[in-house]
Amino acid sequence: MAYEGAQDTLDEVDALNLQLRDASPQAILRAAFERHGDKLALVSSFGSESAVLLHMAAQIDPGITVLFLDTGMLFGQTLDYRQRLAARLGLTDVRDLRPQYQDIAIHDPSADLWKTDTDACCNIRKVLPLDRALDGFDGWITGRKRFQGGERLRLKVVERGDKQIKYNPLANWSKAEIDAYMIEHDLPAHPLVEFGYPSIGCWPCTKPVEEGQDARAGRWAGQDKTECGIHLPHATPTVEVGGDI
Repeated sequence: MAYEGAQDTLDEVDALNLQLRDASPQAILRAAFERHGDKLALVSSFGSESAVLLHMAAQIDPGITVLFLDTGMLFGQTLDYRQRLAARLGLTDVRDLRPQYQDIAIHDPSADLWKTDTDACCNIRKVLPLDRALDGFDGWITGRKRFQGGERLRLKVVERGDKQIKYNPLANWSKAEIDAYMIEHDLPAHPLVEFGYPSIGCWPCTKPVEEGQDARAGRWAGQDKTECGIHLPHATPTVEVGGDI
């Protein structure tokens, strides 16, 4: 089913959320697979807790399309982890999404836009590449959880996206449940976790956190910004800053 934003479809999404809001992550994933088939994508940062959702999805279909935003500013450890984890789980369709050359050349030729405008930097390196990649998909899966705080405290299991239905299978899970699943299935941790990085993004905008701090406190530390933008609603199509719509 293509999600076009019609009112009857919105009501259908609300009903789907009501149906799945207390379901297990595996049941939510199976429902998404059954509904969308090969029109379903899983968006993963291959970050500190990504192995859990990737493992669950691989148990259902290792051929699921996995979209990975390679911003050009990721930690080297993340790039290595992406390769090792995908191989370990047998994922066969991991797509590396990179910013368009025109966007970088025109708006961030010195690779220092993050110093002056983190929103614009995220738009070029994350929002636009993902918007392009999701074209043609009817549904997509995220790894967000409520315990991560901020806007995620009110996260639904199924929600309306701009063009697709979004599924958040781990929304209800606690940090303890994530950790227990990692141990139970002997999943490798991201190499930076042991150095105090519970949430990992681009290296210029990610810092380790102190014990007791919010899990995402190290992301854009000292700023009001808490999200890169890929999960924020777009009332109108995102404006291209260089390149084609």
